[in-house]
Amino acid sequence: PGPVQAMVVRVIDGDTMAVRARIWIGQEVETTVRILGIDAPELNGKCDDERTRAAEARAFLMSRTENRTIVLHDIRNDKYGGRVIARVATESGEDLGASLLAQGLAAAYDGRGARPRWC
Repeated sequence: PGPVQAMVVRVIDGDTMAVRARIWIGQEVETTVRILGIDAPELNGKCDDERTRAAEARAFLMSRTENRTIVLHDIRNDKYGGRVIARVATESGEDLGASLLAQGLAAAYDGRGARPRWC
Protein backbone atom coordinates (compact mmCIF):
# COMPACT_ATOMS: atom_id res chain seq x y z
CA PRO A 1 0.00 0.00 0.00
CA GLY A 2 2.99 2.35 0.28
CA PRO A 3 4.48 4.72 0.78
CA VAL A 4 6.70 3.93 -2.19
CA GLN A 5 9.11 6.40 -3.74
CA ALA A 6 9.13 6.55 -7.53
CA MET A 7 10.85 8.59 -10.20
CA VAL A 8 8.54 9.97 -12.88
CA VAL A 9 9.77 8.81 -16.26
CA ARG A 10 7.01 10.39 -18.35
CA VAL A 11 3.71 12.14 -17.83
CA ILE A 12 1.18 10.47 -20.11
CA ASP A 13 -1.81 12.71 -19.49
CA GLY A 14 -3.43 14.70 -16.69
CA ASP A 15 -4.01 11.71 -14.42
CA THR A 16 -1.52 9.07 -15.56
CA MET A 17 2.27 8.78 -15.55
CA ALA A 18 4.98 6.21 -16.15
CA VAL A 19 7.25 5.73 -13.14
CA ARG A 20 10.26 3.75 -11.96
CA ALA A 21 9.37 2.67 -8.42
CA ARG A 22 11.81 1.43 -5.80
CA ILE A 23 10.03 -1.58 -4.34
CA TRP A 24 12.96 -2.99 -2.37
CA ILE A 25 16.58 -2.19 -1.75
CA GLY A 26 18.27 -2.41 -5.14
CA GLN A 27 15.03 -3.39 -6.91
CA GLU A 28 13.02 -1.11 -9.15
CA VAL A 29 10.08 -1.70 -11.46
CA GLU A 30 8.62 0.45 -14.19
CA THR A 31 4.88 0.78 -14.24
CA THR A 32 2.07 3.13 -15.14
CA VAL A 33 0.27 4.94 -12.31
CA ARG A 34 -3.17 6.50 -12.48
CA ILE A 35 -3.94 9.06 -9.78
CA LEU A 36 -6.59 7.74 -7.39
CA GLY A 37 -9.88 9.58 -7.05
CA ILE A 38 -9.79 11.80 -10.14
CA ASP A 39 -10.43 11.84 -13.86
CA ALA A 40 -8.71 14.37 -16.11
CA PRO A 41 -9.89 15.29 -19.61
CA GLU A 42 -8.57 13.15 -22.47
CA LEU A 43 -5.94 14.44 -24.89
CA ASN A 44 -7.90 12.86 -27.74
CA GLY A 45 -11.20 14.17 -26.35
CA LYS A 46 -14.46 14.66 -28.20
CA CYS A 47 -14.33 18.46 -28.42
CA ASP A 48 -11.78 21.28 -28.56
CA ASP A 49 -12.55 22.34 -24.99
CA GLU A 50 -11.77 18.87 -23.63
CA ARG A 51 -8.53 18.63 -25.60
CA THR A 52 -7.45 22.10 -24.41
CA ARG A 53 -8.22 21.27 -20.79
CA ALA A 54 -6.42 17.93 -21.15
CA ALA A 55 -3.27 19.69 -22.35
CA GLU A 56 -3.50 22.09 -19.39
CA ALA A 57 -3.88 19.21 -16.93
CA ARG A 58 -0.92 17.37 -18.45
CA ALA A 59 1.25 20.52 -18.37
CA PHE A 60 0.30 21.10 -14.72
CA LEU A 61 1.26 17.55 -13.78
CA MET A 62 4.50 17.75 -15.78
CA SER A 63 5.49 20.98 -14.04
CA ARG A 64 5.29 19.26 -10.66
CA THR A 65 6.58 15.78 -11.42
CA GLU A 66 8.60 15.25 -14.58
CA ASN A 67 12.06 13.83 -13.78
CA ARG A 68 11.31 14.18 -10.07
CA THR A 69 10.67 11.79 -7.22
CA ILE A 70 7.09 11.30 -6.08
CA VAL A 71 5.56 9.22 -3.30
CA LEU A 72 2.79 6.67 -3.93
CA HIS A 73 0.23 5.87 -1.21
CA ASP A 74 -2.79 3.54 -1.09
CA ILE A 75 -1.44 1.55 -4.02
CA ARG A 76 -3.70 -0.98 -5.71
CA ASN A 77 -4.08 -2.67 -9.08
CA ASP A 78 -6.53 -1.19 -11.53
CA LYS A 79 -9.47 -3.32 -12.60
CA TYR A 80 -7.59 -4.62 -15.65
CA GLY A 81 -4.27 -5.27 -13.89
CA GLY A 82 -2.23 -3.30 -16.42
CA ARG A 83 -1.33 -0.40 -14.16
CA VAL A 84 -1.60 0.69 -10.57
CA ILE A 85 -3.84 3.28 -8.98
CA ALA A 86 -2.48 5.34 -6.12
CA ARG A 87 -2.63 8.61 -4.27
CA VAL A 88 0.34 10.55 -5.57
CA ALA A 89 2.26 13.21 -3.67
CA THR A 90 5.32 15.28 -4.40
CA GLU A 91 8.32 14.92 -2.11
CA SER A 92 7.18 18.10 -0.35
CA GLY A 93 3.80 16.47 0.38
CA GLU A 94 1.55 18.12 -2.22
CA ASP A 95 -1.35 15.77 -3.02
CA LEU A 96 -1.45 15.94 -6.81
CA GLY A 97 -5.02 14.67 -7.13
CA ALA A 98 -6.26 17.37 -4.75
CA SER A 99 -4.21 20.00 -6.58
CA LEU A 100 -5.64 19.01 -9.97
CA LEU A 101 -9.16 19.17 -8.49
CA ALA A 102 -8.50 22.58 -6.89
CA GLN A 103 -7.24 23.96 -10.23
CA GLY A 104 -10.35 22.67 -12.04
CA LEU A 105 -8.17 20.40 -14.20
CA ALA A 106 -9.79 17.16 -13.04
CA ALA A 107 -13.08 15.92 -11.65
CA ALA A 108 -13.64 13.60 -8.70
CA TYR A 109 -14.05 10.00 -9.89
CA ASP A 110 -14.12 6.78 -7.87
CA GLY A 111 -13.63 4.43 -10.82
CA ARG A 112 -17.25 3.30 -10.96
CA GLY A 113 -19.86 4.29 -13.48
CA ALA A 114 -19.54 6.79 -16.29
CA ARG A 115 -16.62 9.19 -16.20
CA PRO A 116 -17.30 12.93 -16.13
CA ARG A 117 -18.20 14.64 -19.41
CA TRP A 118 -15.92 17.46 -20.47
CA CYS A 119 -17.74 18.66 -23.61
